[in-house]
Amino acid sequence: MGDRRVVKYGIIGVGMMGREHLINLYHLKSEGVAVVAIADPHLPSQQAALHLAHSYNWPLQVFSGHKELLNSGVCDVLVISTPNMTHCEILMDVISHPKTHHVLVEKPLCTTVADCIKVIDAAKSRQDMLVQVGLEYRYMPPVAKLIEVVKDGILGQVKMVSIREHRFPFLVKVDNWNRFNCNTGGTLVEKCCHFFDLMTLFAGSNPVRVMASGAIDVNHKDETYDGKVPDIIDNAYVIVEFENGSRGMLDLCMFAEGSKNEQEISVVGDIGKGEAFVPENIVCWGTRIEGRDGVKTLKAEDDRIKYNGLHHGSSYLEHLQFLSAIRAKGTQAPIVDLHAGLVSVAIGVAAQLSIEKGRFVSIEEVME
Repeated sequence: MGDRRVVKYGIIGVGMMGREHLINLYHLKSEGVAVVAIADPHLPSQQAALHLAHSYNWPLQVFSGHKELLNSGVCDVLVISTPNMTHCEILMDVISHPKTHHVLVEKPLCTTVADCIKVIDAAKSRQDMLVQVGLEYRYMPPVAKLIEVVKDGILGQVKMVSIREHRFPFLVKVDNWNRFNCNTGGTLVEKCCHFFDLMTLFAGSNPVRVMASGAIDVNHKDETYDGKVPDIIDNAYVIVEFENGSRGMLDLCMFAEGSKNEQEISVVGDIGKGEAFVPENIVCWGTRIEGRDGVKTLKAEDDRIKYNGLHHGSSYLEHLQFLSAIRAKGTQAPIVDLHAGLVSVAIGVAAQLSIEKGRFVSIEEVME
């Protein structure tokens, strides 16, 4: 039966995503988990989380900051879902704390490559800790099925990956922190690290060069905060070249609410092509030899999902996998590790710099 001791979670940052994690963990209650503490200086967020926890009969200890939660010693696992620009400081405090805490940190790992590397270097001294990065799009059932198709070799050697995200604008967050590049890392880090992670996974190779074009064309142009106008782009095209010769392309538009699907992913190999559509949850794949008449189509589902939430069940599956790794006590690594978090941020940083400079940017350049 394995270790079924209740695993005690603390959530640092209980804004929208922090509360989403709280709900997902409640739906994992039968797996032997409990949220026992939260930390957030924002009183309305605290109150909203307490209201949820009360409805679940989960008594919570409440702390105004992450250091107080750490020092309380009440948690086995921490979920970090604070604003992006705070991730590095909190991770460094968790890593340096004498008590072992396993960590699920929301994407992006950090807002800069330098901070990602700082965290990775520090974590090398803590082999007792598991750290997973919240790039949960890998777990969406249609995306997971497409990953399976690619790994099974059905498409052959991957040559091209195309990802389109056409969606609604950024939501309003506490104190509007997500309106500025200095806090988020930029749209192509904050939002699109998900897609750069998937591109790298599908390509099966390391990124080497990035070219991007993007702008602020529609959203947030009439907004001001403390006299400052938001500087986050709302649309972009990004091309990523990989060591093995494969290429990826991102088509991002954040004023495209009139879309049937929010994400459309295409992976083309030398013998076949696969596609995934979210939220339709449709996956299609076929080979060059069989042609159009041989294309297979299925509705991707995962019976393990007990709560779909904001990300089509992927956050639930992310927590389920991480819990499995925790219970394996060192014999199972997190699926999305710190290196994956670094690479996804590095591509985003290179893309932001490419827009600024109007040229290709090498990954080596942003890694220096």
